[in-house]
Amino acid sequence: MIFGKRDVATIGALLGALATYAPGQAPAKPDSAAVKADIAKAEKAAGTMWAAEERFFCGRPMGNRPDDPVLEPTKLFDNVYAIGRTGTAVYAITTSAGILLIDSGYERDVQSILLGGMKKLGLDPARIKTIIITHGHVDHFAGAPHLQEHYGARVYVSQPDWDLMEHPPSGEGKKAPKGPAPDIPNHDMVLTEGTPITLGDVTVTPIFIPGHTPGSMGLIFPVKDNGKPHTAAIFGGTMMGSVLNGSMDELAQYKTSIAHFKAETQKAKVDVELQNHPLYDNFQDKEAKLKERKNGEPNPFVVGAANYQKFVDVMASCLDAQIDRRKE
Repeated sequence: MIFGKRDVATIGALLGALATYAPGQAPAKPDSAAVKADIAKAEKAAGTMWAAEERFFCGRPMGNRPDDPVLEPTKLFDNVYAIGRTGTAVYAITTSAGILLIDSGYERDVQSILLGGMKKLGLDPARIKTIIITHGHVDHFAGAPHLQEHYGARVYVSQPDWDLMEHPPSGEGKKAPKGPAPDIPNHDMVLTEGTPITLGDVTVTPIFIPGHTPGSMGLIFPVKDNGKPHTAAIFGGTMMGSVLNGSMDELAQYKTSIAHFKAETQKAKVDVELQNHPLYDNFQDKEAKLKERKNGEPNPFVVGAANYQKFVDVMASCLDAQIDRRKE
């Protein structure tokens, strides 16, 4: 396969950033009593449902890669479809007024994976009207310029992450590409908490969760399963590099963001768990169960409101463990 200059720059930036992550690696030194208490709390919240999440976040969270295996394009709900890679997913939501995308994936994946996946699912890319970018890293926004140019889609990004995309940081440990920077979307719509995004009969509620990036956003939105309504959420600023490389102030901000997201998802009675980095929530197992699902059986992506709160609790307790490790 031949890559263009922008692809090489994008891949190089991601691999450089991910080189600091050690997939699944145990801490370098024995955990203190405080860390062990944090982990025990996370394990209790996790139970069996979120055990993979607990191991991921309480250990050394690995990163996604641009060469992660490709997901089989799948219809998850009446109106929600998953496309992309095992480490970085894009969600297509069908509405009465067109298609809304959550993230847009890698630039080099637009034609083969994103648009190819939509074709397999019977979704017309010409109906893409809205793209919501959860945060301003290339694996989420780099596909958007093509969709903006060819289909006139409106791209929503928080103002802090428009700034991040347009003026990427430089220096050691940052996601700064070596060589030409990847294309970014034309500065379009601003995503702000308190201002829902509506396309046709679907309204997406943004939740401001800075930490992973300055303008990371969580999203709450309605889904239907065989006509029955449910409420889904995506925590759009996954706790990976922030835990290992962020300052203590950034980690404190992240802790506040998780608490804020928990309160908002609890208020909204979220009962469906989805992630744009499905590395730790058994996404592929659920996808396989969904394909084998028989009439009357539950949708494996519907976890229930109480279990969704436990999902957030695991993230919070594992963040406490990472903070306590940094204090030692």
